Amino acid sequence: MALPTLSERQQSHRVDFPGADGQMLAARLDVPNGQVRATALFAHCFSCSKDILAAKRIAETLTEQGIAVLRFDFTGLGNSEGDFANTNFSTNIADLKAAAQWLASNHGGPDLLIGHSLGGAAIVVAAGQLASVKAVVTIGAPADAEHVLHQFGPALDRIEADGQAEVDLAGRPFTIRKQFLDDVRGQSVRDAAATMRKPLLVMHSPLDAVVGIDNATGLFVSARHPKSFISLDGADHLLTRKADAVYAATTLAAWASRYVFEGGQVVPVQTARGSSDVVVTETGHGKFENAVLIGSQQYIADEPVDVGGGGRGPDPYEWLTAGLGACTSMTIRMYADRKKWPLERVSVALSHAKDHAEDCAECEAGRKVDIFDRKIMLDGPLTGDQRARLLEIADRCPVHRTLHEVVHVRTALVENT
Repeated sequence: MALPTLSERQQSHRVDFPGADGQMLAARLDVPNGQVRATALFAHCFSCSKDILAAKRIAETLTEQGIAVLRFDFTGLGNSEGDFANTNFSTNIADLKAAAQWLASNHGGPDLLIGHSLGGAAIVVAAGQLASVKAVVTIGAPADAEHVLHQFGPALDRIEADGQAEVDLAGRPFTIRKQFLDDVRGQSVRDAAATMRKPLLVMHSPLDAVVGIDNATGLFVSARHPKSFISLDGADHLLTRKADAVYAATTLAAWASRYVFEGGQVVPVQTARGSSDVVVTETGHGKFENAVLIGSQQYIADEPVDVGGGGRGPDPYEWLTAGLGACTSMTIRMYADRKKWPLERVSVALSHAKDHAEDCAECEAGRKVDIFDRKIMLDGPLTGDQRARLLEIADRCPVHRTLHEVVHVRTALVENT
């Protein structure tokens, strides 16, 4: 079955609104097809634009979760009017507040603020001034606005001496004036984090070469609870790999659901049911969508569009198939490591179907059985005997064995408390 296309999952509209100084700011509003469960405002990185790949990919993923996203160009950047040389950190905050006002007047909210790099520092400062905001997420953000001055290099001395200088940022020339330096030096992002009184999620890559990981520590330590940190391990500062941007968006959407969706957390962390390993609860979004809470991690289960679902997550049999694949890979890995064999990577491709099994001697006549086709790929300089042994080990994975055993499901009705 083909998944719904981007146009089927969301709509993207070009909008314009006046910024703090009356200049028209260019923006894009990404809206999910179906129920809008919350609204988010995205602030891009310094000298970037609303159309940077990370912003587009994050907006696309959030709309799949029912979150409408407004992303805009700050004054003098992208398609917005104005002179970048006349802007500073304070005008960025003013533009953010103007964007929030436009969103509130037209679609409500914003419920969620997301800021990338210097945009992250800006939303931390602005959050305390926006009553509608229920949660804040920073991605690769500096703990102090002054951090951006590191990007000016030798031009910093010329700006101090001459009042302005041209600076190369990401391969493009920008005029930076001394008032910009004075403004960022007068801003305390850490103080704003300590006083904004909003739930905060800090997302940062340990490999970020532009804004070091110590900035994440500074923001996290300064903020009050509730606060969380998620490592974007392996990602670069701009989240140029699609997988990194999608991971960031999916994770932050799951985290934010506790705060921004109507009714609060989709799945309670603790319930009267006791210490369940897995809790599954309807989200109210679509006919079949359920939130799946496994420990502290939250995911989505759904049915395909062609059977009335929203296609926003794996269906139950895909979850089961994924469990078999993950268990197979892990079992092979543990065995190879114990034997110290040169296994570099395991990949398992699976499919599931119900069919009449011609080679199943125990099957009842005319009864369809579940068939899992499993193909295992082993990378590394393994011998033929080693590969054959690892193939045998795959059948010893616990989930594989469970599927072949008699299984009892005990069901009880409990009262909500």
